[in-house]
Amino acid sequence: MNKRFIAVLIFAFIVATGASLTLYRLTSNHSQPARAAAPTVKLVLASRDLELGTILRDSDIVLSDWQSEVPNGTSSHTQDFVGRGVITKIYAREPIVETRLAPKGAGGGFAITIPRGMRAVAVPVNEVVGVAGFVVPGMHVDVLISGTPPSGSGGQGTLTRTLLQNIEVLSAGQDFKKDAEGKPVAVQVVNLLVTPEQAEQLSLASHQTTIQLVLRNPLDRDVTKTPGAALAQLFGGKSKPAEAPVAASARLRPHPSAKPPVAPEAAPPPPPLPKKETPFVMEIISGGKKAEAKFESGTEVK
Repeated sequence: MNKRFIAVLIFAFIVATGASLTLYRLTSNHSQPARAAAPTVKLVLASRDLELGTILRDSDIVLSDWQSEVPNGTSSHTQDFVGRGVITKIYAREPIVETRLAPKGAGGGFAITIPRGMRAVAVPVNEVVGVAGFVVPGMHVDVLISGTPPSGSGGQGTLTRTLLQNIEVLSAGQDFKKDAEGKPVAVQVVNLLVTPEQAEQLSLASHQTTIQLVLRNPLDRDVTKTPGAALAQLFGGKSKPAEAPVAASARLRPHPSAKPPVAPEAAPPPPPLPKKETPFVMEIISGGKKAEAKFESGTEVK
């Protein structure tokens, strides 16, 4: 009985396997429709890595096939890009787009990196002012000034305050390329990206005061209000010069329309004290003895 049952199971397994193979062959004979191939277009690509400030030439670009999604601002005509400056680094075999190039006729070099409406101001620095060389293109800094105001410091000595905050560094020295590694490089001049109004303030401050650059996190865009610092504060002095004491009569000034106060009547003087008279002294000699007798005024001698 068991052998017959096992034989039935084996027979059923063979039949099922044969049916599965037959079905697989039938379905595999019908070829699936081929996927639609991605459209191929001709785009202008970079033939090599193009650094910031590069002016495109015919050898820098190539017209090639592009099968991925077409970015906005691309072109299939090389003449649309030849002679224009690169404002953002472009890598080899990457499509050339309008947003990464300077306008036509703007040329190349450092000037094309300045956005419309902004200015680049050169600030002379040394190793201390330039934060030991860590002020590199792309960093953000605060500008501190130290000096004595024209009206004087009120006895507080040298004053220091924050003039500008969150200012982008365009270039350090003659290198206007961003350093990805952030290596410290000693430079003599730092170009800052500022508005025209800030450019006037920075130009005056660089000639009349001492400038110090303070490095900050590029992601920190908060503007902090600071009261400034005075030399007197560092030595425990007062932040403001002490005011002269004001008399009570000067502090309490009546209003012009107010009536003057009426002075109280003076009290009558007290009566004079009676004058005390000097007593009368009589010297009495009795034998070899002397004695004195005093008599008040008005006393009768009997």
